[in-house]
Amino acid sequence: MTTQRSIVIGGGAFAGLALALALRQGLGPEVPVIVADPALGTRPSRDPRASAIVAACRKLFDAIGIWASVADQAQPILDMVITDSQLDDATRPAFLTFGGQVEPGEPFAHMVENRRLIDALVVRAEAEGIVLKPTAVTNFTTQDDGIEVVLADGSQVAASLLVAADGARSRLRERAGIVTHGWDYNQSGIVVTVGHERDHNGRAEEHFLPAGPFAMLPLTGKRSSLVWTERRAEAQRLVALSADEFHAELEKRAGLHLGELKVLDQPRAFPLSYFVARSFIAPRLALVGDAAHVIHPIAGQGLNMGLKDVAALAEVVVDAARLGIDPGQVDVLERYQRWRRFDTMAMGLATNSLNFLFSNKSTLLRTVRDIGLGLVDRTPPLKELFIRQAAGLTGEIPRLLKGEAL
Repeated sequence: MTTQRSIVIGGGAFAGLALALALRQGLGPEVPVIVADPALGTRPSRDPRASAIVAACRKLFDAIGIWASVADQAQPILDMVITDSQLDDATRPAFLTFGGQVEPGEPFAHMVENRRLIDALVVRAEAEGIVLKPTAVTNFTTQDDGIEVVLADGSQVAASLLVAADGARSRLRERAGIVTHGWDYNQSGIVVTVGHERDHNGRAEEHFLPAGPFAMLPLTGKRSSLVWTERRAEAQRLVALSADEFHAELEKRAGLHLGELKVLDQPRAFPLSYFVARSFIAPRLALVGDAAHVIHPIAGQGLNMGLKDVAALAEVVVDAARLGIDPGQVDVLERYQRWRRFDTMAMGLATNSLNFLFSNKSTLLRTVRDIGLGLVDRTPPLKELFIRQAAGLTGEIPRLLKGEAL
């Protein structure tokens, strides 16, 4: 049994590993930090996806010593274009454009391949002495002065706090009896990496089509990551097509402005839904990332919302510990919940509204939204507000999201 001051994190993806590093930085080596996840036994990572890391979350990775390891493999988004059209329209006029910088020298976001970021987080965690266990948390028992955590390998840990970072189907959330509220979109996001003849020049494009957004996000080299929303049955049909048939469907949506396209990996379809946990906390337990909330990818904010959870939870835990307060006690966790819940609900409402507004064939709604996009495009202060909000640089910002060490 380890000391009562241990902190156990169930889940070793972005949120879990980033939180472990932030806690190690703020609490020092005297407080054992343990990350438990069966996926930690699979090295290196084989995750084929890529993620947009917004400016505030890039600063978090810089503050915990990760960004330097992936900076040369990260593609800055230097420009962003939004169009709205039918699938067979001959032209796709740009209704809204954004410059890529939110501050001098700070792009709005960077695209990073998930496998490179996960591997960098694991290497850094090992170097910092964080205990990485390739096993799951199977049970826990809450006591007045701590929480007894049981792992699948039979070991037990006496901890002050357990963090559920084990994804949308969180068993820890279910074990704690925390219910979720939300709905299924009957949509799937098709994810695939493509190569192209011409350079993207750091431009991200989002085409709003009747079935949902079709986003082309730049990667290093002449490559882009596509996130392509379709109705669920249609998405399953598309990913089951032959290579030539899939290529033809891809060209209908992407066009040929980047030259000939080449599919570089196997297309995959991921069901899309929205939910928020009724509570982000329980006695001696905190939820972060997809365990707490899942939103539509229409604004590319899902991963970044989880990293904002990490920054807020790490700050309240470290602040409490420095004052001699048990970081697992209820008032500490309630501060975390107050900090994150409103922002989460607001972002969920925004993405849900955008999906409703854009994923339909209504001529009236299309006219209204195109007028709205045009007005925003002609109002520089409003555009700047939108881009700073999307970059995570508004509101009460945790120190890590400012690039400040804990």
